[in-house]
Amino acid sequence: MSIDINKLVRKNIRDLLPYSSARDEYTGTGAVLMDANENPFNEPQNRYPDPLQTELKKKLAGLKGVQSAQIFVGNGSDEAIDLLFRIFCEPGKENVVSISPTYGMYKVCADINNIEVKKALLNEDFSLNTEALLQACDQNTKLLFICTPNNPTSNSFDPDDMLELAAKLDCIVVVDEAYIDFSERESLLSEVVNYPNLVVLQTLSKAWGLAGIRLGMAFSSPEIIRLMNNVKYPYNVNRLTLDFAANALNNEQQKADWVSMILEERKAMIKKLEMYRFVQKVYPSDANFILLKVKNPSQIYNFLVGERIIVRDRSTTELCEGALRITIGSPEENSKLNNALMHYQRKYVESCEI
Repeated sequence: MSIDINKLVRKNIRDLLPYSSARDEYTGTGAVLMDANENPFNEPQNRYPDPLQTELKKKLAGLKGVQSAQIFVGNGSDEAIDLLFRIFCEPGKENVVSISPTYGMYKVCADINNIEVKKALLNEDFSLNTEALLQACDQNTKLLFICTPNNPTSNSFDPDDMLELAAKLDCIVVVDEAYIDFSERESLLSEVVNYPNLVVLQTLSKAWGLAGIRLGMAFSSPEIIRLMNNVKYPYNVNRLTLDFAANALNNEQQKADWVSMILEERKAMIKKLEMYRFVQKVYPSDANFILLKVKNPSQIYNFLVGERIIVRDRSTTELCEGALRITIGSPEENSKLNNALMHYQRKYVESCEI
């Protein structure tokens, strides 16, 4: 497909002269570095990190089957989301479209950047309403956000539907795949070469168990990645995070084992949850969490807090009325949750039936 990305970019960003750091201007090794006003002591932490994360991107490129020029690495996926707003959306004038319900950071980031958010409600079964999304977009729409598997509904969307939107719309289509490793659906990574307006977000926070190091990725056309690198702060990912991430990527088998265990635990937890009388519905899950509709969600939430087990109360969210969201834990953690829920049922459900 053909789309002029340059026409979607804010004028001030098109005209931007990016900051050039010392490590942009010299990237060799073995030299005496006297160009960046660094402390000469305390190697290697005294040196600024690679602003373009070259070595990490090489590893990611091999792992993901893309080119390094198609990868942006940031301080969590939230940095990539914020950059897309700053590159493409004129504050107070333009808008973005998002499915609803979904990850709340899209709305928060829009509010921070003074950008209107137009919502397109999912269907009752949480499937994607492509017609509603198309109707919500107008000539001032610059970004469309789709989270798949979606948070908090835990389901994946049909890739053909998302690609249809990318083909039909003159805006940037952002597909957030934070939970893709737990899904049976294929990633859209391979499609970024075919759709220049497609941006795919992924993270090391979930399947890789690295939420604490804050390492997010965006995959797109080299043109969009160049714009993101131009606008980001020079050293947006610190050396400790880069080193930790690079070492973790050497052990893909460990990640695969964790994912396999989480999927087995998810299957077992769904069976157990379906047995409780206070559970009205357990929704199908393609993520590392489960959404379930219950009677008295606030009471159950507060009871679990008293047991020092923390879940998320999503009962006030659109289409998720009466729902709790439960992350899949370790076998030991899941057992503690199950014991607590059995205790709750005996205390609040069975006792009322006597």
